[in-house]
Amino acid sequence: MTGRLARTGLTTLTAALALALTAGCTPPSLADLPLPGGGPSGPAFHVTVEFTDVLDLVPQSAVKVNDVTVGSVDKIWLSGWTARVRLKVDKKVHLPDNATAAVRQTSLLGEKYVALDAPTTEKGQGTLSEGDVIPLSRTRRSAEIEEVLGALGLLLNGGGLAQLKTINEELAKALDGREATARDALHQLDTFVGGLDAQKADIVHAIEALDRLSAQLSAQRATVGNAIDKLAPGLTVLAEQRTQLTTALTALGDLGRVGSQVINASRDNTLADLRALQPILDQLVKAGNDLPRSLDFMLSFPFPPNADGAVTGDAMNLHATLDLNAASILSNLVAATGPPPTAQRQSSPPKPALPALPSIPPLPGVLPQVCIPLGVVLPGLDKLPPGCTLPPECKSLPPGSPIPPGGYVPPDGLIPAGTVLPQGTRLIPGTILTPTCLLPTQPGVPGPLGLGGVTGEVVGQVGGLTDVLKGGLHP
Repeated sequence: MTGRLARTGLTTLTAALALALTAGCTPPSLADLPLPGGGPSGPAFHVTVEFTDVLDLVPQSAVKVNDVTVGSVDKIWLSGWTARVRLKVDKKVHLPDNATAAVRQTSLLGEKYVALDAPTTEKGQGTLSEGDVIPLSRTRRSAEIEEVLGALGLLLNGGGLAQLKTINEELAKALDGREATARDALHQLDTFVGGLDAQKADIVHAIEALDRLSAQLSAQRATVGNAIDKLAPGLTVLAEQRTQLTTALTALGDLGRVGSQVINASRDNTLADLRALQPILDQLVKAGNDLPRSLDFMLSFPFPPNADGAVTGDAMNLHATLDLNAASILSNLVAATGPPPTAQRQSSPPKPALPALPSIPPLPGVLPQVCIPLGVVLPGLDKLPPGCTLPPECKSLPPGSPIPPGGYVPPDGLIPAGTVLPQGTRLIPGTILTPTCLLPTQPGVPGPLGLGGVTGEVVGQVGGLTDVLKGGLHP
């Protein structure tokens, strides 16, 4: 058939040349002559197909769909190890975008052509159009007659038929009497293959993860190599010091044994020491906050702990307020000494009457009525419950604020007797009360800081005349 087509083409070419010479015109070029299997005469679009092997496919070969010629091969070239074929297809042909292509031949010895088909294993998508590419995954080729005859010759001429009988006989001898074992092995193999198939997704995931790990190691090949190179000197040092390391581990084992012996031997003495220590610990627990407070006071003795804010260099800032009003002094003297005993009045001579003194306003004897909850830590006097009243100038300063003259810092935030607040009220430790929050005390009546007076910070002390006569004001 190939010879017949070649002869037909040659006859056509000869007739065309003769006609041209007879007419006295210039003979046409070969590109202008119609060739067998030429492309469509109407509008067409171009598609590129990739093949691993195009056999003896040549340009101008036919392109068929369902054995109907719809185009021709326009160009064939090589791209790397892949053959690329550009097809010219009639625009009237409608194929899905995922169409397949194959190199076939018209008969056993016929010419090659490219067959385009719709996909059979998946649903068609889109429409094949100008510039589309059919990749290698959707192309194939038919077997050549030479390949078939060669394989048949290899099989018939010592290709293994004689050996098949020997293999069959030896296999029968090997399985003779072991059919049950072989059958069980096949069942186990089937179970194993089924398990692999059920875990196919996990196996693929593991292989992909291994692939990513390999890619990371490959990208960090230089870093891994550098780390291994730097590890070698360390291993060399460890090998050189193997004897010392072994000796150290052996000595450590001996130390553990000795330690165990010491602990076992001193067990009773250790328990006795702990039992003897228990009363001391109980007393320390009972001491509570008194011990840390005394230690805090020892660091600044004879001054209170907050005296460090008043010390500047080698001096301390102090101030005192003295009430030198004669009437107040005489009144305080009378209040401090009290009436003379009866025995002294009888034995001592009568004293002249003292001049009349101005009346002294009575000291407050009870605390103002306030509704402050006890057992609850107040954040400040500005956060009192509604309805609670205090003197207008009685305020609380947050911890760390400068202490005003006459101010008072309750220990651990616990309010003692002698203030306008109920005894037992709790504030945030370090909270400072202004002087107006302290009640004036009568001589001999306990106040927030002891007998006979109210004190504030170390830069100012307030007290009565009795305190002055007893030796001055003391913190």
